[in-house]
Amino acid sequence: IFMDILKDIQPELVWKYFKEISSVPRGSGNEKGICDYFENFAKENKLEYVRDKANNILIRKNASEGYEKAGGVILQGHMDMVCEKTPDSSHDFLKDPIKLVVDGDFLTADGTTLGGDDGIAGAMALAVLSDSSAKHPALEVLLTTDEEVGMNGARSFDCSLLKGKYLINLDSEEEGEIITCCAGGMRAELNLPLKRETVPSDAKPYQITINGLKGGHSGSDIHLQRASAIKLMGRFLYDIENLCCLCEITGGNKDNAIPRETKAIICANDKNIAAIKEKSEEFEKIFNHEYLNVEYGIKINVETINTEIKSVLSKDTFSTALDMLNLIPYGVVTMSMSMKGLVESSTNIGVIRTYDDKITVISAPRSSVISRRDIIEKQFESIARLCGASLTV
Repeated sequence: IFMDILKDIQPELVWKYFKEISSVPRGSGNEKGICDYFENFAKENKLEYVRDKANNILIRKNASEGYEKAGGVILQGHMDMVCEKTPDSSHDFLKDPIKLVVDGDFLTADGTTLGGDDGIAGAMALAVLSDSSAKHPALEVLLTTDEEVGMNGARSFDCSLLKGKYLINLDSEEEGEIITCCAGGMRAELNLPLKRETVPSDAKPYQITINGLKGGHSGSDIHLQRASAIKLMGRFLYDIENLCCLCEITGGNKDNAIPRETKAIICANDKNIAAIKEKSEEFEKIFNHEYLNVEYGIKINVETINTEIKSVLSKDTFSTALDMLNLIPYGVVTMSMSMKGLVESSTNIGVIRTYDDKITVISAPRSSVISRRDIIEKQFESIARLCGASLTV
């Protein structure tokens, strides 16, 4: 069915390999299967290859006749993808293939991320390697792992294995453009210790959900000023802090993905929950007004849950957690003063989790100027010191 709906799309070889790559689960940290696929390709095409312990793979092809003296070219990309899905999707990224959909001029996926970043690199590289009509110098295809979570594959790769003179990284955003520099990134993880206390006798458990957001990639979409569900939840809870107790807050799945949904479990009495529901309607209007023409429609739902709550955060811990959420920066930090329209520095608050003894918040700052990145790191150091949290960078 896939090849039928793509039968008129060229180049045919690229889409053949993209289909095959999309059928192999390959979230960051789960790349053995896709590396097996690339290794089998090398074997079937009788190409020299090197595979390392990190499941990086380097595939070599000799130069075409007449191109033996030309400088070798390295085609490089990464094999892992960001695994995000809609709340109603039952997709299992550990075993299910990506369901591909053609939507007008776009190739998308059914309820999940597509994995075009960076499955298209593997597809293009294999198409070049398997095209017997192509004229080329010596080729090396280097496909690395764990790019999305910190360049771990590239960090562990033995670069002395490379023989080429030129390297083309196939992980760009726009057709027909060549990028000659890149932002550097870091992961900032704040851990706030929790104090807990017993649930008030007149309080019942409720779940607050903020959803309906577009989300997006924290690198390529951060300038679009889309809302972060985690930041919105922090603002809403800050306003209703005196009306409830907080049990837990959970949101986002990846530090480099703008979170589309966040949930908080609170405890409140009947009188206060009525006020909270009124506040939720008020804040839903506020958020949608602020993000008019940016978001589809932000929703805030407050509903009863049948969950046994054994403890809540102490009032001091609740207040400190909200201070931390409101202080953590999100979005564009600086724009380039030398290149119009270029985001120079940004940061994304991507994940929040509540455990028995701590709240963990993970952010992904980026900058193409190292000193700007260092300033953001120091901001996180200040937040940790002021809130009594630990910081891991």
